[in-house]
Formats: sequence, structure tokens, C-alpha cells
Amino acid sequence: MKIVRLDTFPVSIPYRHAERSARVQRGGVSDVVIRLTTDMGLVGWGESCSGADTASIEAAVRAMAPFVVGRDPWESEAIAREVYRTGLWDYRVTTGNFAFAGIDMALWDLCGKDCGKPLYKLFGGALRSRVSYFFYLAAGDPDDVVDQCRAGVERGYDCFYLKVGVDARAEEAMLSAIRATIGPDRSIRVDANEAWSLAQASHLLSRWNDRYGIDCAEAPVKAFPLSLMARLRQHVPVALCANEGLGSESDVVRMIESASADVLCFSSYWVGTLRRFHTLSHLAHLHGIGVCKHTHGEFGIAAAAGHHMLLGLPNVVDGSQQTAAMMADDVLVEPLPIAQGPHWGLIDRPGLGIEVDEAKLRHYHESYRRDGQFLPWAA
Repeated sequence: MKIVRLDTFPVSIPYRHAERSARVQRGGVSDVVIRLTTDMGLVGWGESCSGADTASIEAAVRAMAPFVVGRDPWESEAIAREVYRTGLWDYRVTTGNFAFAGIDMALWDLCGKDCGKPLYKLFGGALRSRVSYFFYLAAGDPDDVVDQCRAGVERGYDCFYLKVGVDARAEEAMLSAIRATIGPDRSIRVDANEAWSLAQASHLLSRWNDRYGIDCAEAPVKAFPLSLMARLRQHVPVALCANEGLGSESDVVRMIESASADVLCFSSYWVGTLRRFHTLSHLAHLHGIGVCKHTHGEFGIAAAAGHHMLLGLPNVVDGSQQTAAMMADDVLVEPLPIAQGPHWGLIDRPGLGIEVDEAKLRHYHESYRRDGQFLPWAA
């Protein structure tokens, strides 16, 4: 089996409401969908995260095509090595990882379809029958947050996630409303996107944990130097989650070895391939560190790839990240289970186990061509 064609489709799909945080202001997701076609007629799908600029990610994917076309998809490790070493993408590692992660998904999708097995079985099988995902709260006034929380509780969510780091007083009012609405047993997770100083993080997390109970704080301070997170971890009674600062394999290893975090929030986008994400997650497990799947905002293709990994990892924490419930639409024929609720079970179809709706793909590709990408700073 050989790959005979690589096609790219930059796609823009709006959110149901804008995403606003200390880091991002955007109205939807613009990613690059990848289609690999083989000489046997099999089609593999992948999704490359756009990061700051969708056009540059598509250009990177196209620059990697000579290392992919003509190859057997079962040679994904050799293809990755040639992309990064011969293609010199190890000198532009974050762009390279964001781009190649989509190619890698499509390669694995082809392998699963070729042998008739769902992807998680190619990585050792499932350790759980389902994965739980978080409820992504939109910042607002307390009454609005209460309405969101009631909807989340009604739909069965146990983990509620709030972006913070913009206005501490307003955020405290929201946290009060959240705890009063979801009750004492459901968890609250906050994400400051590195907005706080060490002193601010120590003060606010201690105060908020005493008053509202904080399950986990993501990126409360800058990832580098690693001593910041390590020092904070010694002074607050809240589990700390690293996200920023995991932009390469070596960064993830450094974070693990530094004992700076209780949880790593990352994905194959950060490290380039599903195999690397799987391996580094197991390394984290050996160090007693949990893993939460990160999302930069994603369509169902990338969400499915990440879900396969979560099914088979030993150290997955409850409340992995998703934006499916925020998306106004998707490029798939069938909606994801997490578009309506917190749980997603086993996938029994070969490969990624999803079917792309090519009419929707063309429609949202035209949206991108007409209107451009959803910029991360212009909600």
C-alpha cells in the first residue's frame, strides 16, 4: 500500500459563542484538514492545528508532502524521522509539530482501516470503557454562569472549567456562583494561561481553594523557568497543571523531571505524533503525574484521535478538554458524543472511527477562503 496523494483543506467553523481568556479572543476554529489517498483506494483523515496562522501550517504540511507521498503508511516513524531531520523541521519544532500531527493522524487512520481495527487497539488496547470530558464555561456575569452550570449539571458533567487571569474580582464572583450551583462534589478547574505572578497565584489559589474548592489550576504562572511552578507547588493546596511550556518532546521531559506539575495538559499537536504523546504520557505515569488531553480548539477528526489515546493511557484524569460542545458545526457525518454530554465510550470502527462529510468540508473550506481564519486575538 502506497500513498499517492496528499490534499489540504483549511477550514473555518464558528463557535456558538466567543472564547475569551487571558491568552485568546476568538470566534471559532480554523484548522487544516488533511486527506491521504492510497493506491488501494483507502482514505485517511487528519487535522493540523493552526496555532497563530492557518496559512503557515498549510504551507508546512505541503512542504512535508515529498516525505509522505509514495510511502507506506505503516512506516509512520520513518516518515516522521525524515520530515524532522532531512526536512529540517526540527529547527522549527512548534510549527513542525502542529503541521505533522495532522499527517500522523491520517497515517494512523490508514493503518487502522488497512487492518480493520480501531486506533486504540494498535496502541495496546483500552484500559477504560469511557472517558469523561469537562464543561467549558464562558466567562460572564454570575447569573449567566449559573445558567450555564445548571445546564452542565443537567447534562451530567462533573468537571467545570473556567478561564481566569483577567479580572480576579469578577472571577471570584463567578467561582462563588459556580460552587453554589454545582454543589460540593463536582470539581472546579481554573486556567490562568500564565497570567499571574508567583505571589498572585499563591494568594488567589489559596483563597479560592479555601472558599470554593479548586480541583486543579492550569498554567497559573509562566512555565519557564521551571522553578516558578515548582515553588508554587510547594505553597498551595491545589493540584497544578502544566500546559504552556510543553511545546516539544524535550520540553515535556524537562517538565516531568522537574516535578513542577501534578498534571500535564498536552496532545499530539505539542509533540508531533500520537506515538510521542502516548510514550510521554507513559513516562509521566512512571513519575506519578496525570495526563489531561489538551485542545487548541478542534474539529471531530483531532478529537477522535485524542480520544483513542485516552482510552488506553493509565494516568488520564477526569475532565479532559473538548470544544465539541462549543462548535456550531463539524466536518463529520455524525456528531461526536461529547457534543452533547461529558462521556465518550469505545470506538468500534476501523482507524479513527469517524466519517468526514465532504460536502461540509467543502462548505467550511469555502468559508475559510472567503473570510479567512478565526484569528486568535479578534473574537
